[in-house]
Amino acid sequence: MQSGRYNSASEVVREALRLLEEHERARAAQMAEFNEEFGRRLASLDRGESVAPSEIRSRLRRKYEQRQKKRA
Repeated sequence: MQSGRYNSASEVVREALRLLEEHERARAAQMAEFNEEFGRRLASLDRGESVAPSEIRSRLRRKYEQRQKKRA
């Protein structure tokens, strides 16, 4: 409020609640995506398909690097 961005404490609280809801929606979307991917991976294992451990490590490394770039 001191910066002049908000006119009252209730505006601050409303904005905080809006941001929390936005964060929760994003997290729910991430979890849904994870669960879908997990289900696909389990199904592929049930079909006898597999991936070499070195390929998995490479994929994880690339994803980690992509996330690091997004944060920078």
